[in-house]
Amino acid sequence: MRKRLITPTPENIQTHREGWLDVERVAIVEITSEDKDFPIEAAFVSGDARGWRAADAGSQTIRLIFDQPQRLKCIALVFEESEFERTQEFVLRWSGDGGSSFTDIVRQQWNFGSPESIREAEEYKVELSNVTVLELVIRPNISGGDARASLKNLRLS
Repeated sequence: MRKRLITPTPENIQTHREGWLDVERVAIVEITSEDKDFPIEAAFVSGDARGWRAADAGSQTIRLIFDQPQRLKCIALVFEESEFERTQEFVLRWSGDGGSSFTDIVRQQWNFGSPESIREAEEYKVELSNVTVLELVIRPNISGGDARASLKNLRLS
């Protein structure tokens, strides 16, 4: 796994399926921070992995820079939070020009709280060609505070 820490970008799924991209082999992963016990590699592993968690509070960025342009049909994300009630917002966006410009795929909020809402699992069907960069910006608590961003799982096909 190739990875590097980056400066945050200013703001202006559960089962293994054939065809998932092997992110560790096709991309460099950039992250704004990483808890040493929850490395980014854990978000790309099948099964009951712990996932990734930021070392620092506040907005965090996970950026995949592909070695070769990719065609994406599905993006699956899983977030889990059982300790703190909070409203999280994330933006998923892509670039076809190496990160010079981005197009939003989705911007979404989720309220973590009761036992019924500790897990957010999303699967987006897309038709994207020539993707050179995929970026996920997570704002773990839109009200601020010390919440740390986390990502249980990320899959691409």
